[in-house]
Amino acid sequence: MNGRPAKKPRDLVNGVLLLDKPVGFSSNDVLIKAKRVLNAKKAGHTGTLDPFATGLLPLCFGEATKFSQDLLESDKTYLATVHLGITTTTGDTEGEAVETKPVDVTLDQIEAALARYRGPILQTPPMYSALKRDGKALYEYAREGIVLEREARPVTIHALTLVAYDAPFLKIAVTCSKGTYVRVLGEDIGAALGCGAHLNALRRTEVGPLTIEGMITLDDLLAHPDPLSLLQPVDALLSSFPALELTPELARRFLQGQRLALGKEDIAVPEQQGRVRIYHDGSLLGTGILGEYAILAPERLISTAPQG
Repeated sequence: MNGRPAKKPRDLVNGVLLLDKPVGFSSNDVLIKAKRVLNAKKAGHTGTLDPFATGLLPLCFGEATKFSQDLLESDKTYLATVHLGITTTTGDTEGEAVETKPVDVTLDQIEAALARYRGPILQTPPMYSALKRDGKALYEYAREGIVLEREARPVTIHALTLVAYDAPFLKIAVTCSKGTYVRVLGEDIGAALGCGAHLNALRRTEVGPLTIEGMITLDDLLAHPDPLSLLQPVDALLSSFPALELTPELARRFLQGQRLALGKEDIAVPEQQGRVRIYHDGSLLGTGILGEYAILAPERLISTAPQG
C-alpha cells in the first residue's frame, strides 16, 4: 500500500459537447480538460483546430465517438482574417515573418482573387501540418529546417465570400471540404494579389450539421455546477440523416444485426436511400443503410440502446 487514495472510476458518459475552443490551446488540450471535468471514460474530438484558432470544436463522449468520423468527413465553415502584405513561416500568426510587401489592392482585385479559389481546387498541404511522412509529422521536419515535396490534393471550396476589407486585413467566410487548410487558402489569396499574406485569425462556426448555437466556452464548462447538463444527445451528430422509427420486434432484430425488409411493414420509410438514423420509442438505436426495396442494413449500433 502506498497510501495514495484510489482513483475515482470514470463514468459512462454519452453525448456531444459543443465547445468554443479558446486561443492558445490545442484541440487535445481542451479534450483532456473536458474529459476530466465530466469524469468520462471515453472521449474524442472531431477535427483539429490549430492553437491560434477558435470556435466550434465538437467533443464526443462514449457512444457518440462511434459517429465522430462523420464529422471528420463533413464540410466545415470558418470566418478567417487574412493579413495582407506579410508572409510567415507557418502561414499564420504563430510563425516568424519571412517577407513584407506593400498592400495596394482594390475590392475588384480582391473579388477576382477569391473567384479563383471557389469550387474544386488543388491545394498543397503546408509543412507545418500533422500529416505524416515516414512516420514523422511534417511539422517536425519543418522545425528542423527541412522542406519536403508535397503533392497537391483536391479539395472543394463550396463558398468563399468577402465579409469586410480594412487594409491590410481581409475578412472572409469559407465553407470547405475536409482536408482544406484555410491557412494555405489565405496564403494563396495573398499570392494572387501579389502582396503575400498570412492568417491573422481563424474561427470555426460550423461542422457538418452542427453550428455555434449552444456552444459553451472552456471557462464556463470548468465553472459549471452541473457540466453533464451541457451535453447534447448523441443524435445531434446525425440530424442531417432521415429518421426511421421501428416497432419493438423490428428494433430487437435490428439490434441483433439483422437486415430488415421494411417494404411490407406498417411503418413510415423515408423515400431516399442511404444512411438513416434508427429509433424505437424515441431512443436512438444507431444508424443503418436503407437500400433498394426498403431493405435496411444495420451500420453502427448504440450499445446502451434498450434491447426490448
